[in-house]
Amino acid sequence: MTTQVTTTDLQAFTQNWLDWYRAQEERLADPHGFLAITGLHWLDDRPQRFPDAPGAWWTGTDGVTVALDDGEELLVDGAPVRGEHHFGVLPERGGVDAVWGDAVIEVAKRGGNDIVRPRHPDAPLRTAFTGTPAYAPHPRWALTGRYVAFDEPRPTTVGAAVEGLEHVYDAPGRIEFDLEGRHLSLTAFPGHGAGRLTVLFTDATSGVTTYAANRALTVEAPAADGTVVLDFNRATNLPCAYTDLATCPLPPVENRLPVAVEAGQKIPRERGGA
Repeated sequence: MTTQVTTTDLQAFTQNWLDWYRAQEERLADPHGFLAITGLHWLDDRPQRFPDAPGAWWTGTDGVTVALDDGEELLVDGAPVRGEHHFGVLPERGGVDAVWGDAVIEVAKRGGNDIVRPRHPDAPLRTAFTGTPAYAPHPRWALTGRYVAFDEPRPTTVGAAVEGLEHVYDAPGRIEFDLEGRHLSLTAFPGHGAGRLTVLFTDATSGVTTYAANRALTVEAPAADGTVVLDFNRATNLPCAYTDLATCPLPPVENRLPVAVEAGQKIPRERGGA
């Protein structure tokens, strides 16, 4: 179901979308955002050195460790560390940002693997960034749906932008809605913030005008009766749409929509979009 709006409503709707879009772009282009990543380094039990990070890095049963050379220093939680530093065992999808000069060294766990992912403000991908193409916003793409909670959260395994990597999410429920005369549903994952949900999906525009692998949509907490709004105008690219140095999850198979969602962000210019 879409909502009919007046000209004044449409102007307000468009302005709200522009504010959201600009905030998205600012986060993406942050000096230590995903466009600043210069390497994706997978750790094992052998000390390894990387050209874009200090020291030698390894992981084991006790978690991630770095051995810094003389004169090298990291700031971890605001405190300077030198020599050998133990980050400990990191939680899945968790991590620590260690400051090194004007760079940030992300130490994280993704798909059960410990990684080091440096972020440098002068990374060419970031300094050349000119913005993300997007469809013009329209209220017809802000759909009313209904959230249906599962009896118990369902562990859902999905692929990743990195071949061979998998992510597991506890899906709390699905969202049902109508679009183009079809009754559709999307499996939802927990979102950021109390009650919020995240939906990963593809549709008939994927690989044509929008990024082929995935897009994401944040859904505000459902109302007491399960009502939610799916505002596809705010469908966003994940970091893997811009860089190969990301481990983004792919949508579950049931979230491949058979209709064209001509709303939200398009293929980035970095991937040949226009």
